[in-house]
Amino acid sequence: MPDTRSSDYTSRLTRLETSGLKRFLPTQAPYRWNLRRLHLGRVLDVGCGLGRNLLNCSPESVGVDHNPHSVATCRERGLTAYTPDELDEPPGSFDSLLCAHVLEHMDADLGVKILAEYLPLVKPGGKVVLITPQEAGYKTDATHVRFVDFTGLHEHAETAGVTVTRAYSFPFARPVGKVFPYNEFVLVGTVPS
Repeated sequence: MPDTRSSDYTSRLTRLETSGLKRFLPTQAPYRWNLRRLHLGRVLDVGCGLGRNLLNCSPESVGVDHNPHSVATCRERGLTAYTPDELDEPPGSFDSLLCAHVLEHMDADLGVKILAEYLPLVKPGGKVVLITPQEAGYKTDATHVRFVDFTGLHEHAETAGVTVTRAYSFPFARPVGKVFPYNEFVLVGTVPS
């Protein structure tokens, strides 16, 4: 299985950003709209990768990723991003936590551990947004190790102490995720007050 910490993985993600229709169409527009309508405030983007979602968050938002090459790419793009060892923020520093396209790369226990590690950095009552790919998207990446659907997202959230407020399929209805690789499971919740 390819390593998501490697420079090769970062290079692959960079190539994918401008492949196919992405060169000609604003394919990120619906996803940018989805994040902005959630009014997330200052976001901690856990598993920020190249900063695709971080670019769509408020400018004071911060990304964290275990891949130092991806963190370097974020910084080259003018984003604030750190490796886990570099991140130094006090508890309650963020209005929201975003964890998009991360949980499918690890077993359930590690996913819960990562959420538990970063949730204290979110203000009481702050938002948590978990996003994973649906079936067609899951099949596009050899580094995916576990399919995480609505049930899996609820389990992660509840185990981490997050109160689930909403779950939905985006940008299209749930059945489309079986054939459209960019359909996502989205869960929104809150950190206890």
